[in-house]
Amino acid sequence: MISISRDFAPPFKLIAPYFVIGVLFYLISSLFMFSLDISEMMSYFEFKIVGLVHLYLLGFVMMIIFGAMAQLIPVVLERGHFSVDFYYIIYPILSVGTLLMAFGFLYSNIVLSFGGIFVLIAMSIFAFETLLTIKGIEKFNTTIVSVLISNIFLWIGVIVGFIMALTFAGMITSNVVLLLKAHIYLVVGGYIFITIIAFSYVLLPMFGLAHGFSKRPLDFSIMSQSIGVVCVFFSSLIESNLIAKIGYLLSLISIFSYFYLVYLINKKRARKQNDMYIISLLISFVSFVLAVIFGVLYVASFEEKFAILSGWFLFVGFFGFMIFGHLYKIVPFLVWYEKFSPFVGKKKVPMLADMVPNRSANLQIFFTSCGLFVESIAIFYKIEFLHTLGVICLCVGAFIMFYNLMFMINYN
Repeated sequence: MISISRDFAPPFKLIAPYFVIGVLFYLISSLFMFSLDISEMMSYFEFKIVGLVHLYLLGFVMMIIFGAMAQLIPVVLERGHFSVDFYYIIYPILSVGTLLMAFGFLYSNIVLSFGGIFVLIAMSIFAFETLLTIKGIEKFNTTIVSVLISNIFLWIGVIVGFIMALTFAGMITSNVVLLLKAHIYLVVGGYIFITIIAFSYVLLPMFGLAHGFSKRPLDFSIMSQSIGVVCVFFSSLIESNLIAKIGYLLSLISIFSYFYLVYLINKKRARKQNDMYIISLLISFVSFVLAVIFGVLYVASFEEKFAILSGWFLFVGFFGFMIFGHLYKIVPFLVWYEKFSPFVGKKKVPMLADMVPNRSANLQIFFTSCGLFVESIAIFYKIEFLHTLGVICLCVGAFIMFYNLMFMINYN
């Protein structure tokens, strides 16, 4: 298990807006799904779907990740941020950019390009601040290398996305279909997935009290995924299906290696209690397996509903429940450390478990998981009633998640 220290961590008031705004965007994304009928859910080229995906990924997934990275990067590096003040401007710029992009996909290509500029600025600030924070590190471990690689992928991926936005606005000409593949793989596979792999090595052992497992699967998974992303990116530039397939194969190998790492950590964990954190991770990993299965079916058949289901389980199932589980662990700890740790030994302070609303957390997991799987059945069989039912469950879960977050942040 990697050694970490909170001595270099920024104040929680810097982190909290990322979590609050991120969960608000998750709620907005869930409510937005009421505007979609099941036929619109069946095409990833439908602009409503593209707008929803950006609202969810940029506003929820990336916002939460950026907040978590603001906390975790200096803790893992054991040095302060190059300039922590940059984080006070990243979330408003990213929020505005996300809203403009979602509006642009629905109503105006010109607004889409302006949204792309805001997102590019926010992502560039984050990437370069991270790289400058890493600069000067003398001893590089796998986690630090993965942060470096993932941020390079992020920056390139956002530039590719901005080129696509300019193409939609009619300002330049490019092959959007090929760029779309590169954009998705760079951001999702290159940044989000590599970040999850690397920090799973930090967070899973910390929360599960696991020691003495091999890090070779981590090294192999990150190396394989990085090469796979590079292959897919270059395949989109030179239009080579062979290189793309090599990239997909390497990513599949990376996934197997990552799951083997998770297995090793779980086997060694001392804390065996299956709380909402473990349940969330279990749903997340099951969703990941389903995403891979439907992804393989899509490559074999090119049937669009398999691509939609793969993306659905990856984004809403894997990313969503991975985030939920860690919010229930990270937020109480950060709040406790800032509000109550100075009073340890001086007066009675709450336990971390007291700061989590267990009953409503379990309700949130129940409704969100119901929504996840009911909606997947609706997509597979094209049943409008199940689509409506699934969205209702997701929205109820989103409201409860927002309540739980505010409960933990404002705990006294």
